[in-house]
Amino acid sequence: MTAGESQPEKGAVHRSEGFGERLLGLLDRAHEMPPQLIAPLIAEEVARVGGRDVSILLQDYGQRVLVPLAGRRLFVGEPEPIGDSHAGTAFLYATPVEVPQADGVRMYLPLLDGSDQVGVLALTLDTVDDDDRRLLRRLAGLVADMLVTKHSYTDQFFQTRRREPMSVAAEIQWSLLPPVAMSTPQVAVAGILEPAYSVAGDSFDYALNDDILHVATIDAMGHGLDAATMATVAIGAYRHARRADVGLSEIYAFMDRAIAGQFGPDHFVTAQMMRLNVATGHLQRVNAGHPAPLLIRNHQVVRQLESATTLPVGFGGEQPQLSEQTLQVGDRVLCFTDGLIEEHEAGGKQFGVEQLIAWVNRIEHAEKGVRAVVRSLSHALMEERGGTTSDDATLFLIEWRGGAADHLATLD
Repeated sequence: MTAGESQPEKGAVHRSEGFGERLLGLLDRAHEMPPQLIAPLIAEEVARVGGRDVSILLQDYGQRVLVPLAGRRLFVGEPEPIGDSHAGTAFLYATPVEVPQADGVRMYLPLLDGSDQVGVLALTLDTVDDDDRRLLRRLAGLVADMLVTKHSYTDQFFQTRRREPMSVAAEIQWSLLPPVAMSTPQVAVAGILEPAYSVAGDSFDYALNDDILHVATIDAMGHGLDAATMATVAIGAYRHARRADVGLSEIYAFMDRAIAGQFGPDHFVTAQMMRLNVATGHLQRVNAGHPAPLLIRNHQVVRQLESATTLPVGFGGEQPQLSEQTLQVGDRVLCFTDGLIEEHEAGGKQFGVEQLIAWVNRIEHAEKGVRAVVRSLSHALMEERGGTTSDDATLFLIEWRGGAADHLATLD
């Protein structure tokens, strides 16, 4: 059962009385506390509104399960499958889920810091009314904010999210990434890296600056630490040029010089850089050796976005030719690296673009939201390829929703 179905208890004293003041007090206390005391503080605040059995669940790096955070006064159960559990549903679709139980109602609240989805807050209440739902959503937002703020100077949350040993190369790659998903009224994005715990040369980056969404996907040659080092330089060069507010051709040239100057003429990085105007749907692209992305419309791949390609960065290519098109509202663009389509079993055929398109069409009709589509697609493709990969395989999905967003800054 989802939020809104249970009825308020007659004559109940609303838990929301004075809650705004307590939230401000909680925020003040949280900023001064070390990370290990955040969980007890949250459990204490939930207890004040009559809640119990508090769990904080964080997404693992493979995007397969939600792992309970260990901490004093927290309820620590088993990991919850994403998409196949109440907690997983709340996380995947960013919506509260309520489950009636013999002793009350179990609440699962997505932890959203802006559009960055951190995990799920779970707790049990005797009864739930609309005032409770409002205050708990606010509490969940504050918890997400605290987790994002504290994670930069503790390993506690990283350690919770790890389900397998991680290579040094993967450690570097994960430290480079922006949030794996982002959603606004005008545009949404989601990405995933495989294999999550040993990825090396693949990476992606994005930024939303005013009305322009900047996106880059890269694949550094080789494997292991050398590839991760090259990917780090490529992403650093991309960000540096992007923040200088230059065009895609200049960004390509800057990345090209950075890779050639640091690693010499025998090393390269394939890349795809994009600029999407989220107000108009105008899309510009530079393809430096990547497979052509897929254009998805009405949950169906309509074509590959073929374009003139230039040499990978590091090879000193000429000024690249920009490709341009205007998207329709609701269109999605799926970028991917060659590890996804070139994988094959010994003596067998490559996985290929046709199989990829067939799986995209199947999953687009089965899932909602870019996060759910990317996650399901990546896992399905990994299973289809035998559960292993000899190369990194990255997916990055963009959905253009259109419309102006200025009204969101106006108070009612």
